[in-house]
Amino acid sequence: MNRSGELRDAIVQGSATVVEHEGRLSGYATAIGVSGHAVGETTEAVQALIGVASAFERGSFLVPLRNGELFRWCLTAGFRVAVPQTLMSRGFYQEPAGRSLPSVLY
Repeated sequence: MNRSGELRDAIVQGSATVVEHEGRLSGYATAIGVSGHAVGETTEAVQALIGVASAFERGSFLVPLRNGELFRWCLTAGFRVAVPQTLMSRGFYQEPAGRSLPSVLY
């Protein structure tokens, strides 16, 4: 799925962030929150995006339990589970490459 429009909107609104590793882009976020999404090459890239967030849109964000390393890191960092949810899709679903925080918009 092409999410370039959502990313362009986040840049205009000033909510988009990026992280670099060894001089190259390793992840980006439209916003850290339930209606924003984040993608990183590694779990560490997603952790960095969460760490630099100035706020969490709507006070929370979605963490896929299939990324146990990220989930445990969030708990260790003081985040708490508020509402367990299950990812569901209509039709074909393709797992994102790398690590991600999903949004509820797409």
